[in-house]
Amino acid sequence: MIRDVLRMGDPRLWQRSLPVDAFGTPPLISLLQDMRDTMAHLNGAGLAAPQIAVPLRVVIFGVIANPRYPDIEPVPDTVLINPVLTPLSSEEEEGWEGCLSVPGMRGWVPRFIKLKYSGFDEHGKRFEREVEGFHARVVQHEIDHLDGILYPMRIRDLTKFGFNEELFPGAELPPED
Repeated sequence: MIRDVLRMGDPRLWQRSLPVDAFGTPPLISLLQDMRDTMAHLNGAGLAAPQIAVPLRVVIFGVIANPRYPDIEPVPDTVLINPVLTPLSSEEEEGWEGCLSVPGMRGWVPRFIKLKYSGFDEHGKRFEREVEGFHARVVQHEIDHLDGILYPMRIRDLTKFGFNEELFPGAELPPED
């Protein structure tokens, strides 16, 4: 089922989410299906449970072919529950980000370039990955949602935050970095 996505300003987006304590349950399976349906419907690269008003530490993400990100390297479809993120260096890079909870806008956001993340899949199996680039950016963006952080809160230069049409006249998406 496609769910409504909360938009920036809704106080539920500022809350810290609760850990999942049971895997493979009908409510968790239903939540994940609703998240997949919603993300696909909106051509998102990821979605966090708090964005659909469910305060649990659950994110999904993945990009293979997406009209919102036409030139981005693929990111595998992933269910990540109760995630832990560990930067592998202090090196950061800035890049354009958008968000389904901040529709029609983009911002220039700093993120760690390389990191390790771990957590559980929908069956409760623990896994970890070391990633970099766009994959690392997507994971950081989605995990931020679990802690009540939206990407505009990370922007250092607010002259690089605005509506897509104003920032990139005549273009649907920002130019490649």
